[in-house]
Amino acid sequence: MNWFRKLYDWIIGWSESKYGPLALFLLAFIESIFFPIPPDILLIALALGASGKAFKYAFICTIGSVLGAFVGYYIGNVLWLTSTGEFSSFANFFFTNVPGFSLELYERIRSLFIEWDFWVVFTAGFTPIPYKVFTISSGAFEINLAMFAIASLISRGARFFLISWLIWKYGSSIKMFIEKYFNILALAFTVLLIGGFALIKYLGS
Repeated sequence: MNWFRKLYDWIIGWSESKYGPLALFLLAFIESIFFPIPPDILLIALALGASGKAFKYAFICTIGSVLGAFVGYYIGNVLWLTSTGEFSSFANFFFTNVPGFSLELYERIRSLFIEWDFWVVFTAGFTPIPYKVFTISSGAFEINLAMFAIASLISRGARFFLISWLIWKYGSSIKMFIEKYFNILALAFTVLLIGGFALIKYLGS
């Protein structure tokens, strides 16, 4: 887990910079499109450093994530398929290079959208399931944009504001817990991530 710890420390470093809020916005934005690391890590660090601004940071994170979701939706809606209905070179690049994005998963998500609609986007936005997979898929499958926007805003907002509320309420005790049990938490997050994919496959089978 050393590489993960180094990445964690690099992201945490932004919390000590005056550009921390901007970095949080950008991290939340690109995570909704292609970046594999969730913005929660930086959100936690910033909120711990200034608990009085915890909800402000949650707002920044939510707006960045939702705006990134719209970009993901646009990519899926406009750039994903060619005029003949085949995957574009842009789509194939994502399948090849973006972690968590595969053709098999993409096809399974199609059936999930047909059956669950709103709740698919909501679940992806609130849980460790890779959100970017669903933002792009939503556009490719032409999911109702208003529904997509509402589901994204509610789920991402609920997730980030919940994190900020916990830090605002428990403060340093949460920080000590994270530092002491980091490796366990990182492993738990990985298990949840894998479990998210397993859940997708189960529901889509």
